[in-house]
Amino acid sequence: MQATMLRAKLHQARVTHADLDYVGSITIDTQLLDQVGMFPYEQVLIANIDNGERFETYILPGEAGSRIMQVNGAAARLVNIGDRLIIMAFSQVNYPPPSHWSPQVLVLDEHNNVKSVELRGRYE
Repeated sequence: MQATMLRAKLHQARVTHADLDYVGSITIDTQLLDQVGMFPYEQVLIANIDNGERFETYILPGEAGSRIMQVNGAAARLVNIGDRLIIMAFSQVNYPPPSHWSPQVLVLDEHNNVKSVELRGRYE
């Protein structure tokens, strides 16, 4: 048996762009992806703090250092520029999960710079 566990989270990410005509996804700065441990083309769950919308999509790599958070395709209808997002990646782990499991969390400021890092331990 396996459990689905939160592995990585970008908290308070600000939407910088939205492109309804782009084939669906979310474009995220690769520096942030590297720092939080998320990967291009990985499935993510997104919660919009400002309007309560939740949706799933996948990550496209954005220019390093750009701090881009661009919601693309149909999901662009669920956000406005400046909305705050929680972007979550999950992993399947053997049940029961390790007692030391803890996600990597980056809390971002209004410009998508890292405000704080919450790393409560490494996991396998």
